[in-house]
Amino acid sequence: MMELNSYIEHTLLKQDARKEEILKLAREAKEYGFKGVCVNSCNIEIVKTELEGSGVRVVSVIGFPLGDCTTAAKVFETEDAIRHGADEIDMVLNTGRLKDDDFEYVRNDISLVKKACGEHILKVILETDLLSKEEIVLACKLAVEAGADFVKTSTGFVKGGVGAKAEDVKLMYETVNPYGLRVKASGGIRDRAAAEEMIEAGASRLGTSSGVAIVSANS
Repeated sequence: MMELNSYIEHTLLKQDARKEEILKLAREAKEYGFKGVCVNSCNIEIVKTELEGSGVRVVSVIGFPLGDCTTAAKVFETEDAIRHGADEIDMVLNTGRLKDDDFEYVRNDISLVKKACGEHILKVILETDLLSKEEIVLACKLAVEAGADFVKTSTGFVKGGVGAKAEDVKLMYETVNPYGLRVKASGGIRDRAAAEEMIEAGASRLGTSSGVAIVSANS
């Protein structure tokens, strides 16, 4: 039976999340030995305090969920998140600029956020529900060129979107793995079967709000 807890970033990003829910997220992450928790930046200090000494990483999102704020805004958000205790940053790629073939803009957007991250891990959210296979490959290559550490499938906020798909994870993995980048699958991963499928396709991390149910399920 595959041990899934070390892959999971226990996630709560809904806009009406309350403090007690955020604390519960952090406590569950400690109890089940998850890799990290992923929260909006206003909740970083809450989980950082709760997770102290646990080894669970604090992940925060940048330019979320649309990705179309200015690069300067993303850089400021990143610096602020790290200052408040984020260990890792998940930024949303500018999808419109990618579709306009403005690759210099997209590359620079990622590169400057990575510079703001320093030694902290940067994941780039591609929002695969909005991209063709060719655009997924292009986005992955730009993430490689810009110095990112991971590419990630989805925000989970696209209306009617599927979220993570194994075929997309496999394509992303095959594109970035030769360059040492890893893949985070996120969006719609709600059970053990889906989690295992993503890992088999090449995911090193899983972003999900269903972590407890996943690791508690029988194989």
